[in-house]
Amino acid sequence: MTDVNIKDDEFFMREAIKEAMLAAEIGEVPVGAVIVRNGEIIARAHNERETLKDATRHAEITAIERACAALHGWRLIGCDLYVTLEPCPMCAGACVNSRIVRVIYGAKDLRAGAFGSVIDLNSFSLNHKPEIVGGVLADECLIPIKNFFINKRNKTSSEGEQMK
Repeated sequence: MTDVNIKDDEFFMREAIKEAMLAAEIGEVPVGAVIVRNGEIIARAHNERETLKDATRHAEITAIERACAALHGWRLIGCDLYVTLEPCPMCAGACVNSRIVRVIYGAKDLRAGAFGSVIDLNSFSLNHKPEIVGGVLADECLIPIKNFFINKRNKTSSEGEQMK
């Protein structure tokens, strides 16, 4: 277990929330991520699946790619990932494969969470197991996601009304 101050976790999670808000502004599901090494953000990203028409453009994957580029290697030793929503199986696998030290997430993903909510990738005999910290600013992380889907449902309802 690493020696980390909860205030630091909250600070970096708020940075991830800023990324989630950027995703919402462009019509993406508002999930944001930052990767931190030695107290400094080395990569940040948000969902871009719709924008780039690419199923792999989750915030975590893009942040990991950017961190690898910044560090000139695929091993993100000494790095922590802050993400507003619990990673899915694809993103959890990328965390394991990139050797992320800690994964700190805000809200649980009850439909696709792969660090405890639906499955727990850390329960398998893999070559690396990141430390998992869940629930950091969970309520703040959920607000943009809830608002996004409320707005999406309202838009769909009003479009349906206009067609009648």
